[in-house]
Amino acid sequence: NTIQPRKMASALLCSLALVLSTARTSAAQSNYAALSEDIRELVREKKCGPILVRLSWHDAGTFDSKSGTGGPRGAMRFSAGESTHGANNGLDIARSLLEPLKKKYSSVTYADLWSLSAIIAIEEMGGPKISWRPGRTDATSSKDSVEEGRLPDAQLGCPHLRDVFHRMALTDQEIVALSGAHTIGAMHADRSGHEGPWTGRPQHFDNQYFKDLIGKEWVKTDASELGGAKGNAVYAAKGSPTKSGTPIMLPTDVAMLEDSKMRVWVDLYAADQTRFFQDFSSAFTKLQELGVPAFHGISNPHSHVKTEL
Repeated sequence: NTIQPRKMASALLCSLALVLSTARTSAAQSNYAALSEDIRELVREKKCGPILVRLSWHDAGTFDSKSGTGGPRGAMRFSAGESTHGANNGLDIARSLLEPLKKKYSSVTYADLWSLSAIIAIEEMGGPKISWRPGRTDATSSKDSVEEGRLPDAQLGCPHLRDVFHRMALTDQEIVALSGAHTIGAMHADRSGHEGPWTGRPQHFDNQYFKDLIGKEWVKTDASELGGAKGNAVYAAKGSPTKSGTPIMLPTDVAMLEDSKMRVWVDLYAADQTRFFQDFSSAFTKLQELGVPAFHGISNPHSHVKTEL
């Protein structure tokens, strides 16, 4: 009777396949765990957390929900295309910092490396622990780049913010939550035409951005008075010193105070850091997974975001 041996052989093959699959999964998990520690050490050593977050955001923030184009795919790694867009000035610094890790972990895509780096950087700077999963594929050439102009223009207001973020199928609430990332980092005149951090602790991720936004009186001034480019508008807190390095806000930041649908979230996040961390985690996960084929039909692990007040 050959049926029983065939069943045994089939069962053995299935068991072997399961063992191999488990081994591969375990190896991949170990690989990402090691990579995460290397990123963490890089952030600690170079204090580069903010620019790593910006790299990931500018990679993912090109997505267009109608055409399905753009999104996180590492297109800025080419010398032409998105790397030359004005909004991405200075991001070659972040890419150079991460390149040794790409060589060390060659099987990890650029898009996954950049997105994971942002997640680790946020956590390392005191922010929330954000769920992350691999699966982003890379653009094959600069021809996969999208046209310039898909990222926000800091000199404009809320209608412009809605044009940019609603194009990605993000909500007003998510616009405000993601704007909370301005609690870290600083602007540089040679990259954006603006000079200075948003808060007094640009290496610490918390809700201070929202606290400052509602707690201070912001006075419009020419960016050149604070080390930026002449003709650009910025806002400095009333009574703050008129010098380069003074914390400032941009027109897109202050505009949220004048928009009732956004102001309600600004006020909430200023009062409740826990709620800000929860909603930011959800929105940032959504941003990082926009248009990724591997994630289609798979729920956002942070889909518990609340929209009621």
